[in-house]
Amino acid sequence: MKKAILTLFLVLGSLTIQAQELTWQTDINKAMEISKKSKKPLMLFFTGSDWCGWCIRLQKEVLKTPEFAKWAKDNVVLVELDFPRRTPQQPEIQKQNMELQQALGVRGYPTVWFVNATKKDGKINLEQLGSTGYVAGGPTPWLEGAKQILTPKKA
Repeated sequence: MKKAILTLFLVLGSLTIQAQELTWQTDINKAMEISKKSKKPLMLFFTGSDWCGWCIRLQKEVLKTPEFAKWAKDNVVLVELDFPRRTPQQPEIQKQNMELQQALGVRGYPTVWFVNATKKDGKINLEQLGSTGYVAGGPTPWLEGAKQILTPKKA
């Protein structure tokens, strides 16, 4: 009986861990390939992971929840564009992140942009679908806002 209960806990525990394990891309080109194949928009998460309090709260309250994980797997390709102060970062990632920050006019953190991205003549084109940031109340209100951004507008 003890073995059955232990096995049950292990299975349930692994399911919980799996639900929260999401793949966040850091290379926009790789993310664009995945987006093209999956026909899902990109969710660009501009963050200061090691210094921005609101970014850390967004991660904890929304982005690391099972509700978000389930929604994200079905709806978006996740891209983290980090601007750390203490954590070393590769120069090409720093350059990419700065260029995307400037292209979308990001002025504060956290900022989340939903975009469709294409490449033409070696240049990335971003179709802006909408943006959001930290929303109080956990995953439910944040996901409601994200769903509104991604729902096609009727003319």
